[in-house]
Amino acid sequence: QLSPENDAKLPPFQYVLCTATSPAVKLHEETLTYLNQGQSYEIRLLENRKLGEFQDLNTKYVKSIIRVVFHDRRLQYTEHQQLEGWRWSRPGDRILDIDIPLSVGILDPRASPTQLNTVEFLWDPSKRASAFIQVHCISTEFTPRKHGGEKGVPFRVQIDTFKQNENGEYTEHLHSASCQIKVFKPKGADRKQKTDREKMEKKTTQEKEKYQPSYETTILTEVNNSSPTHQMELLPPTNDHLLPSASIQDAQQWLHRNRFSPFCRLFSSFSGADLLKMSKEDFVQICGPADGIRLFNAIKGRNVRPKMTIYVCQEPEQNRSHLHQKRENGDGSLCVYHAIFLEELTTLELMEKIANLYSISPQQINRIYRQGPTGIHVLVSNEVRGVHFCQGCNSCLTS
Repeated sequence: QLSPENDAKLPPFQYVLCTATSPAVKLHEETLTYLNQGQSYEIRLLENRKLGEFQDLNTKYVKSIIRVVFHDRRLQYTEHQQLEGWRWSRPGDRILDIDIPLSVGILDPRASPTQLNTVEFLWDPSKRASAFIQVHCISTEFTPRKHGGEKGVPFRVQIDTFKQNENGEYTEHLHSASCQIKVFKPKGADRKQKTDREKMEKKTTQEKEKYQPSYETTILTEVNNSSPTHQMELLPPTNDHLLPSASIQDAQQWLHRNRFSPFCRLFSSFSGADLLKMSKEDFVQICGPADGIRLFNAIKGRNVRPKMTIYVCQEPEQNRSHLHQKRENGDGSLCVYHAIFLEELTTLELMEKIANLYSISPQQINRIYRQGPTGIHVLVSNEVRGVHFCQGCNSCLTS
């Protein structure tokens, strides 16, 4: 219950995590809430219509995106390495899930397989809506082990809400709020809450005045959506590069995943190869300077290691023994090798890279063989790859 003077200060939306805050938080510090790993917790989604914020709300529904992010800036800077380690130790698991059977008033819930820390859904602000979430990572998984025990790192639960733009896409930001949490193994949050309560009971009345009471629910506090503290995401490793083999549908999904949804319609008929052929000037002309450069950098960025590197050279007409003899006789001719970087282990990409290297059409390459140590030729296909590519042989032969 808020007083009338505070009522005017209400944000356009409010989100309430229905679990108690810790009693061991000092005054003027942000609340801290303990969660059990894998347990379903309700988040109530509330709208405050009194402010008249939604006079221009042209659709019935809004979209909310819930994320679990790092609270500590130190971990924000190393999020790639942190999550890479978590993925290896917990293959197939998610950081955040939505408990659909328990949720109320939630439409089109989605949990992307590439964004392990994110769930999203639509909801009608005029009706009751509650999303039940489950957090599967625990705070101590991101703490370096130290002698004598360890303390878990805090996370943030952040909710961003959007309305539809003129193209029907939910990209116009309305509101963001977040709260600080720690996640424990099952039942651990209850024990920690009890420990904090017992610790506070032992303090004097004067000491207790320095601490907040334990609130029955956790109100997510409004945040500036551009704040780097709240925008650093616990995302999968950033190797979501657009590949030449991406279909039109794949390219559209890539644009959505990488937050270029406003331009999906402009590139509705473009495949991955089409987008990769475009220059920075092309993107700037279509999308404007800021977004054009950002999209160009995202598409052209190749900061991950290739899946395979092959060194090839064009073999001279002479056979190898004759070439070896010429080198022993001091002939200055060199057999220069060029590196081919494969991002997809497919014969199509290998053909295209070889054709590009030697300035010929890929259609001129009918087959690719691997030459074994006894001189036999093995036809290279998408199934015959990996260790079968150029391991222990001297060349890739094309015909």
